[in-house]
Amino acid sequence: MNINENTKNQFSETMKYNELTNAEKRVILFKETERPFSGELLNNKKDGTYVCKQCDAPLFRSSDKFDSQCGWPSFDDEIDGAIKRVNDADGIRTEIICLNCGAHLGHLFLNEGFTSKQIRYCVNSISLKFIPNIKNTLKKAYFASGCFWGTEYFFMKAPGVTRTQVGFMGGNVENPTYEQVCQKNTGHFECTEVEYDPKITSYEEMLKLFFETHDFTQTDGQGPDIGPQYQSCIFYSSQEEKQVAEKYINILIKMGYDVATILKPTSVFWEAEDYHQEYYKHKGGRPYCHNYKKIFIM
Repeated sequence: MNINENTKNQFSETMKYNELTNAEKRVILFKETERPFSGELLNNKKDGTYVCKQCDAPLFRSSDKFDSQCGWPSFDDEIDGAIKRVNDADGIRTEIICLNCGAHLGHLFLNEGFTSKQIRYCVNSISLKFIPNIKNTLKKAYFASGCFWGTEYFFMKAPGVTRTQVGFMGGNVENPTYEQVCQKNTGHFECTEVEYDPKITSYEEMLKLFFETHDFTQTDGQGPDIGPQYQSCIFYSSQEEKQVAEKYINILIKMGYDVATILKPTSVFWEAEDYHQEYYKHKGGRPYCHNYKKIFIM
């Protein structure tokens, strides 16, 4: 497509965004598609954020990018409220556009089996800019305390926690489904991944919240949820984390508690199906087997 001066002037008058090259305009404004395997961000594996080329609005996190081998950058999640879905002009596909400025990004595809979320945002590389994280100071911790809906409920509300997600850890089956884990023979625990900012909180504060929001003396599950996948467990990522966990277990023992919590080194964290994520935020209500009880005065 040739973009003449009249067309250029039309868009410059109506849009006050970043200046685009002709190639960028063909995709972002006129909804063309770049050649597969030609985009400079296709194989980018750096940690950071993908933003709109036209308006700089944050669209996708690098942690949600995956290789679908389709020839365009693929993501299985968006930054909340960043993307608008519209019917494509072909009457078949779903187009995705930047909610902030309307820039054409690509298309949305469902139920292809690439990830557990069963969603693929197929995005033109030329529609994106990548902003690398200069230094990622965030840390992650992994806790199992029964049904992961309830565990996540309390952690996602905690000061300094930037993100949570639920899944499975500690088993012997790759990429297990919830149904498989419920059969109680995969060796997995229902686990919550907690991302936190150590400038605001600490691993010790995460441990305190872990112990204060479930019955760590129960040996066969948690509340009415009985089974090995519901046992109390701390997955430690370093010897330092293990030592801190042992410190608090010993404190609890001295306080008279019969602590049943298990300590295990971290292994692969398999993210659970999308409908499990932030369950109580979407469904409402409160956990049925988790309650907060203040234990530590210090």
